[in-house]
Amino acid sequence: MEWTRLLVLDLVPGEVYAHPCGESEWIVLPLAGGCEVRCAEPPPTPPLPETGGATPGPPPRGSAPDPRAGAHPHESADARDKHPPPAFEERGPGRRPGSGPQVFRLRGRRGVFDGPTDFAYLPRDGHAEIVSREGGRFALVGARCERRLPARYGPAREVPVELRGAGQCSRQVNNFAAAGVFDCDRLIAVEVLTPGGNWSSYPPHKHDEHHPGVESRLEEIYYFEIAPHGDTPGLGYQRVSPSPAGKTDILTEVRTGDAVLIPDGWHGPSIAAPGHDMYYLNVMAGPGATREWLIRDHPDHGWIRSTWTGRDIDPRLPFHHGAEDPA
Repeated sequence: MEWTRLLVLDLVPGEVYAHPCGESEWIVLPLAGGCEVRCAEPPPTPPLPETGGATPGPPPRGSAPDPRAGAHPHESADARDKHPPPAFEERGPGRRPGSGPQVFRLRGRRGVFDGPTDFAYLPRDGHAEIVSREGGRFALVGARCERRLPARYGPAREVPVELRGAGQCSRQVNNFAAAGVFDCDRLIAVEVLTPGGNWSSYPPHKHDEHHPGVESRLEEIYYFEIAPHGDTPGLGYQRVSPSPAGKTDILTEVRTGDAVLIPDGWHGPSIAAPGHDMYYLNVMAGPGATREWLIRDHPDHGWIRSTWTGRDIDPRLPFHHGAEDPA
């Protein structure tokens, strides 16, 4: 995928995962368990020494590259080795974002059906370490970006929870990084929870062409977790059909840990099998100058929205809304 990024980590107790952010912004989102996120933001580029107005040229052709790329060009290796890594500064609920190294302690949750979770935002060009004392599963959702925003903590209590649709089209959306909710450069990410037997991402819709005020150009990743029924593993189905902008054509069974990549196309429905609640994480990004989520319904199926007026939302929703942040 050109713009979107997704990495799911299963960490054993005490394991440390090192994560260079590179050219992307990232959010660390606990799926099951809590963790500590240590983030070192990149230092400012040091000024070059006075050269009498001359601009330093490239190294001679055939010269060996500096193995310490990004270091000050006139600082010796011995001198650089004397600079210890900076200490991390603890951050969390009620703390203000800073530019120095930080530590975010994420309480997390038992599982994806146990309400929204707190999360941490990591800037492009930064470097992070993720460690879980008890172990757990964590999603890193990212997007290639241009602006470098500060590392921040996102409290669970500030995640807007939206109930969409009605009847068997009812679903819950945790808008933790929706456009207009949490500031990112390119990344848009939400969680969708669908009771067993219901359809979500319906009517089928698309966002693969740029039409100002009507449709955004955004590629998308769906990551699934499906609740078991007793000892029976969960399953569901995902449909993506071709649109004028592309030829993506998918009808696939999905289980916990599966991901569906959607560079284009009408996507939906996402079908939860009876008895198996469905969770999916949506990761979106695109080339547009404005970060916004504008969709176009499939012309053959958009009428379904008019049937929801006056109907009740599925009483099984919301899923355990009201998770608390750590004190």
